[in-house]
Amino acid sequence: MATLGIIGSGHIGSAVARLAVAADMNVVIANSRGPETLTDLVAELGPLARAGTVEEAANAGDAVVLAIPLKAVKDLPEGLLKDKIVLDSSNYYPFRDGSIDGLLDNSVTTSELMQRLTGARTVKVFNNILAAQIPALARPSGAADRSALPIAGDDEQAKTEAARIIDQLGFDTVDAGTLADSWRFEPETTAYGRLYFEDPNVPDEKMADAAPGATPVEQLKAALDGAARVNVAERRF
Repeated sequence: MATLGIIGSGHIGSAVARLAVAADMNVVIANSRGPETLTDLVAELGPLARAGTVEEAANAGDAVVLAIPLKAVKDLPEGLLKDKIVLDSSNYYPFRDGSIDGLLDNSVTTSELMQRLTGARTVKVFNNILAAQIPALARPSGAADRSALPIAGDDEQAKTEAARIIDQLGFDTVDAGTLADSWRFEPETTAYGRLYFEDPNVPDEKMADAAPGATPVEQLKAALDGAARVNVAERRF
């Protein structure tokens, strides 16, 4: 039985963990505060899940979901994720993460930087969808109303394995290219966030309560094709 390591127990990490145990995958989940802070979440997830240290989550996982703020990556143990398949859900928010050379001038993407920092076999995914939409839109393979998620990466074998895992979790995938191309589904692009709502024109202040809507492969491809690169230094959120 496959094991998914999850580093980060916030909204995204917890949402992916719920789908993983529902798909009969083992889960080892960790956060920066220690396993003892995850007692309630692990009890909710059931016998397929256990809490661990970040080292235990990284070592146990056939693949690792990294769901922590970008600014926290530097605090991970050196070499922790080297050569691991990492599903990277990170986005760069200057107001939260501070000024990071290369990101503010768009000379690298967030996931290119992540790969350089960690040495991981990085696959960008789960960054363009709200946490609440992840369990709400997951569907069995072949379902007529199944949604798709974009993935990007430089390692074709890692992308293939990531797509297999994401299929188990309940989503189709669209290959959006390399990590250098992953800006196409970063915040404020046409392939980010809003296309997973039933009404993609929902006002910002009502997004938290808006109903999710299925986003099939062709709709996602069109959004990726129509994406324009955002000036990260001017990112609003």
